[in-house]
Amino acid sequence: MCLIAFAWNVHPHWPLMLVANRDEYHARPTAGLAPWTAAPQIIGGRDLRAGGGWLALNRAQGRLAAVTNVREPAAPHADLRSRGALVGGFVQAGECAASFAEHLMADAPSYGPFNLLLWDKSELIYASNRPSLRWESLTAGVHGLSNGALESHWPKTQRLIDALNGWLPQLPSTGKLPSAESIEPLLQALADDRAASDAELPDTGVGRETERRLSPPFIRGAAYGTRASSVVLIARSAAVLFVERRFGPNGIELGFDALEFPG
Repeated sequence: MCLIAFAWNVHPHWPLMLVANRDEYHARPTAGLAPWTAAPQIIGGRDLRAGGGWLALNRAQGRLAAVTNVREPAAPHADLRSRGALVGGFVQAGECAASFAEHLMADAPSYGPFNLLLWDKSELIYASNRPSLRWESLTAGVHGLSNGALESHWPKTQRLIDALNGWLPQLPSTGKLPSAESIEPLLQALADDRAASDAELPDTGVGRETERRLSPPFIRGAAYGTRASSVVLIARSAAVLFVERRFGPNGIELGFDALEFPG
């Protein structure tokens, strides 16, 4: 996952809402949104190379995890552990989010650079191993996360935060699930492929041309780009809507799934 906006405890009936894009090399083998074969109470995509995930929800336990990489100019060390294992590890764990994050700090340097979100119904925790080891319990609000630190003011992060904020008034006033069609504005925001102006670009050490290419919420490319756009809405009643739209090289749409659980 490379771009996430999420609303935490801003609506009386909807404690967690999340919209996200996963950017990855198109050649990396991936399974789309579905119940996990070995643990059908968990839903999400799977990385078929390293065996982890980028966004997954355990409906039975009320646990969600999502991960982004942290952009660094140097090539990653080959011996670092896969970030995706953190997603699978938490949604299958028995401990609360804060305890998982606290225990993770001892092993966090052994993983690729990561930002991690952990939700256990009671708390939403952010954890990272860049630029230093840290974790914290997030306060209520609409937040954004990409390949830098939490709340870094990157143009694409702010666009997605604004889109989520603008959509929130359309939520049903009860815990009734909205239709898949009603979330189309969120999917359109995730499909925004407009590059940021040079004046807005962050400086992560990868060069201006690469910063510009990676600056839109949606990245089109023959070898690397946005592979999936996801929307997850979780009601206090435990109702869930989990939507995923998948893409191939140059942004061609490959599939769409909407899983609804009335709670």
